[in-house]
Amino acid sequence: MGTKYKGTKEEILALDGYIKLSRAAESVSRSINAHLSDYDLTISQFGTLEALYHLGPLPSGELGDKILKSSGNMTFVIDNLVKRGLVYRQRREDDRRCVEIYLTEDGRSLIHQIWPSHLAGVVRTMNALSKDQQTQLTALCRALGLSQVIE
Repeated sequence: MGTKYKGTKEEILALDGYIKLSRAAESVSRSINAHLSDYDLTISQFGTLEALYHLGPLPSGELGDKILKSSGNMTFVIDNLVKRGLVYRQRREDDRRCVEIYLTEDGRSLIHQIWPSHLAGVVRTMNALSKDQQTQLTALCRALGLSQVIE
């Protein structure tokens, strides 16, 4: 369903695109991430574990940038993962102001267990589009994302 707003053609086109993009993103995210509740993980917690699994230890600020979360939200996410024994914080020796986040063995084991089925879900969901459409979608999303200046 598009907008019911009665504006200019430019406004209606932009609103319709935005509504469809938002609904598609929410629907795809819900479908792909539904299994995370089986592991008592939020999307942010999973994103944190996945980033550390693939990128290695990261400062909490950089980790927040990777998963698009604020520093306040990252503190909450990391606190909960620490309580579960899935990650730990460690100050860098060369810069005591910087706190890096590391996976524990339990965290590594959990993400190692979850990752294959998560990836299969991403592939399955995205296969609703042809390979050419996936390539086009990737390019369009990148162009839209890079065009935004966050102030």
